[in-house]
Amino acid sequence: MDERPDASPPPGDPARPAARSVARSVALIVVVFAATLAMLFGLTDIVGRRPVASGLRSTNPTSIGPVATATATAIATPTGSVGASSGPSASSGAGAADPVILAAGDIADCTTDDDEATARLLDGVAGTVVALGDIALPDGSAAIYRDCYMPTWGRHLSRTRPTPGERDWATPHLAGYLGVFGPGATTEGHPWYSFDIGTWHAIVLDSDCGNVGGCGPDSAQGRWLATDLVSSHARCTIAIWHRPRFSSGQSGDDPAVAPFWDALYAAGADVVLTAHDADYERFAPQDPSGKPDRDHGVREFVVGTGGAPLGSFLAPRPNSELRVSLTHGVLQLTLHSNGYDWNFLPTVTDFHDRGSASCH
Repeated sequence: MDERPDASPPPGDPARPAARSVARSVALIVVVFAATLAMLFGLTDIVGRRPVASGLRSTNPTSIGPVATATATAIATPTGSVGASSGPSASSGAGAADPVILAAGDIADCTTDDDEATARLLDGVAGTVVALGDIALPDGSAAIYRDCYMPTWGRHLSRTRPTPGERDWATPHLAGYLGVFGPGATTEGHPWYSFDIGTWHAIVLDSDCGNVGGCGPDSAQGRWLATDLVSSHARCTIAIWHRPRFSSGQSGDDPAVAPFWDALYAAGADVVLTAHDADYERFAPQDPSGKPDRDHGVREFVVGTGGAPLGSFLAPRPNSELRVSLTHGVLQLTLHSNGYDWNFLPTVTDFHDRGSASCH
């Protein structure tokens, strides 16, 4: 906007000096108020109206807490404090061959082009792709997988590790999901499994508890999880499923998967990746009751930004460090021998969330 000098007031007219004095006072109050908010809240929420671009649909604006510019970069220290910076994240035992995970859920939707946009992010980065459920919308049928998933994220099928969501279960017996991912995404026919990636151990679970006989410690899945945790000798452990235990998104917390968190916390696991709510949220390490635990807690990421229309937030949950419903994207995790770096890769904005933490 061009700035134009004020016209000179008529001689003897006191109105202009008085108005200018009032304007300066108001401006000073606004600046002080904004600075106070920044000091009180920090960069904890980046929310707003999604940019409208070719092939993209806008979402309703959300409003929670202070609103920060979308061009900021959030940097978190190993203790989770947040600040603005444009520099790279710190490294935790970095090595040239450290493996990378690229994760998002709520992905393939033929009614938008956002799944293609996130697939293009995958095109340019090496690593293991983790599909965090609700992979083929709306119902996980063989036709939707063929027409919507395979032309986008499906071109990375050979390096993908999936977990199912309720949309995938909308087709009986996970027929569409298993028709694409096959027995490699199961253990003895069940949709849970584990694998090692670098020095890390990764555990993939099914959070649609009603479809798999439950998620409790006495269920088939719960017993398998306990055995798998005992069998692993990895220092660092990451767990992967669809429905978040903790979430500030529209669906909120899911207590049905609390037994997963109990078992992982007791075993000293480090990270949980989830989706379901179509947004991005990062939590500080916390115990099974949701209380902060910097030394032994598990950090959860909600990454429902793979391509489905973005959602909005409800009241922020305790220990939620960052909440974003501004852009689709993929979470990049670099797994070191004694820790990890995270970096959220967006599709249509300059927002990034970068940080590092150590394993227990």
